[in-house]
Amino acid sequence: MPTIIQGFPSTSGDDYPLNTVTLLRHADRTFSDIEIVSRNLDGSIFRYNYHRAHERTRQLANGLTRLGIRPGDRVGVLEWNTHRYMELYYAVSGIGAVLVQINPRISTEERAYVIEHCGARFIFVSELMLPLIQPLAAKLNRVEGYAVITDKTLSEIPAGLDPVYSYEKLLAAESPEFEWPLIDENSAYSACYTSGTTGKPKGVYFSHRCIYLHTMAIALQMGIGIQDVVMQTVPMFHCHGWGFFFAAACVGAKLVLPGVYTAETTEVLVDLMISEKVTVTCGAPAIFMPMLDYIRSLPEKPDFSGLRMASGASEPSLALMRGFRELGGAEIIHAYGATETTPIASANLLKPTLRHLPEEDRWELKKKQGLPVPGIDLKVVDPEGREVPHDGKSVGEILIRGPWVTTAYYNDPRTEESFVDGFWKSGDMGTLDENGYLKVTDRIKDVIKSGGEWISSIDLENAIMAHPGVREAAVVGLAHPKWEERPFALVVLREEAEGKTDPKEIRNFIAPGFAKWQLPDEIRFVAEIPKTSVGKFSKKHIREQYRDAYQTAG
Repeated sequence: MPTIIQGFPSTSGDDYPLNTVTLLRHADRTFSDIEIVSRNLDGSIFRYNYHRAHERTRQLANGLTRLGIRPGDRVGVLEWNTHRYMELYYAVSGIGAVLVQINPRISTEERAYVIEHCGARFIFVSELMLPLIQPLAAKLNRVEGYAVITDKTLSEIPAGLDPVYSYEKLLAAESPEFEWPLIDENSAYSACYTSGTTGKPKGVYFSHRCIYLHTMAIALQMGIGIQDVVMQTVPMFHCHGWGFFFAAACVGAKLVLPGVYTAETTEVLVDLMISEKVTVTCGAPAIFMPMLDYIRSLPEKPDFSGLRMASGASEPSLALMRGFRELGGAEIIHAYGATETTPIASANLLKPTLRHLPEEDRWELKKKQGLPVPGIDLKVVDPEGREVPHDGKSVGEILIRGPWVTTAYYNDPRTEESFVDGFWKSGDMGTLDENGYLKVTDRIKDVIKSGGEWISSIDLENAIMAHPGVREAAVVGLAHPKWEERPFALVVLREEAEGKTDPKEIRNFIAPGFAKWQLPDEIRFVAEIPKTSVGKFSKKHIREQYRDAYQTAG
């Protein structure tokens, strides 16, 4: 870490802490009538505003206090993107406790580990997610109680938990008067456990200061203002949904919470975007691609001009970005980060000095992860820790530090191997070009080493997905008896291309952009590609499933 020196004392109110609930108090005071729209489990729409949201959050804070939740306690939450999850974020952190985001998409064993490792005293769980908790309840010795998030009475639900409370009855019994305490801004407000590909999940505990500053960064990078309508598409159980709902409250934007959806039901997202006139949203390519397919099926295409879509988790293909631009006028903004970075670390915004570039060059530039955001210190280093040249060609590991970047994992020995000099070691390989744009070339563990040369799986994937008949593509390196590893591709075709496109056509399509030895030896068509709990391609599972594919090759 660099030396911190003490300068001349300021007269600023530096002792006044940055707290999460300040954002909601501000929204109530200044934008009280601005609407919050939340889609219920049955598809109906619930509407209220920032004033009523603040009232209900104060009622919840009183209820939490009556349940015995104290500052520093951990409260687990299993819920979809709803107004109630938002209320829990503010109320739990507002009384000084820690909201633990429990991912419903991880395994039962991992879920039990997260709940026990964080030491949760209480769990709030959606009615639909009860089956994810009920089998674990007998093993959760530190959990003292549960609350079911539902509109039904508890007698209508076979909760199978004890003691158990109703979220709405908990609120109804309480006064909307609550005096929010000031909380040390370095205290944890929430925790998210990484869904890593190896080992148990790692706990990242975000401070009030961290998420407050991150909220400012999100609003700045996405240009979010009072005139916007923000839809919280990223699941709020994964890295607080990238914090977009906090940014909406910060600037007084209308907020849309889409409730429960899947990659197979993304039409509900598009329909909400149209009906609520959404101008800002966020998500992964794994969600945006089926949304685009649904838009293609509509007889009348929506007008999404002015819509900004922050895209993360994996690199969006040019086909995806061009598709949204051409079909509705939406702009996909490629962003980069991780749970450890809260998550925003970079965003792809076009510098005015680069507007002269030919259109195709600007599209190529959009594939990069973008420029580091203000407050983030990012560098790319070689194996000896030396920064590589900013030439867009020299590859190294991406290291990141900053006021919203974690410096340790909670109670986890892997901290020592994951951080150096205050920087988080991302495990991503990348380059920085002469204009300051970051490009992730691959995960360290996903780079393919063939005959002593390196091949980028990401570049191959994006080249394949540029084919008009391809919906998704994932490339991994598989063990090869002669070349150490060779690229292996899984491809999901669009419905209209099935039976009309063969692997040879795909190979010929991408051949102009690669040396012959870089092309996959095998391209296999599948109905679905395995994904992780956050929508990334699960390359670990692909490598396991197809590990013997090249073992008989000469």
